[in-house]
Amino acid sequence: MRYGDGGGLNAAARAKREAIRLEAAAMFDAGATPLEVSQTFEVSTKTGHQWHRAWKEGGDAALKSKGASGAKARLNADQLAQLEKALEAGPQAAGLGDDQRWTLARVRSLIQRRFATTYSLKGVSLVLHSMGWSPQIPDAKASDRDDEAIVQWQKKTWPQVKGSRAGWARG
Repeated sequence: MRYGDGGGLNAAARAKREAIRLEAAAMFDAGATPLEVSQTFEVSTKTGHQWHRAWKEGGDAALKSKGASGAKARLNADQLAQLEKALEAGPQAAGLGDDQRWTLARVRSLIQRRFATTYSLKGVSLVLHSMGWSPQIPDAKASDRDDEAIVQWQKKTWPQVKGSRAGWARG
């Protein structure tokens, strides 16, 4: 993989990118110019010059990966395992009533009570996604659903509500 192909968000991709930079360091050590390195690894000339500058100032160590970007995780691996057990036990076991559905707000309150850590709803969603949990879609349609009434509404009522195209305001 070359830099132009993207990537770099997970540990394996970061390791591949680090290997490319270390190959570039070896080329610099052998006398290659930043332009030659940038052409070899299909990166911009600016990147080639940045790597060369970093290599001159700090050697190979300056081109090693600095790890994942972004904020440090608030929950460690042990806490994530505890959270997963609590989620599998269900909301009732967590003292959240008889409704057996996890919502982001409920998971957020569980995390707050158990680990004294606050997350936004988006943050809770990201934590759940990283754990392999995803939003669930009901398997079945509502028991009181009337398919014939829906078809009739679409044919008769919706055209009246929608109106004609000529009446639409151009936007």
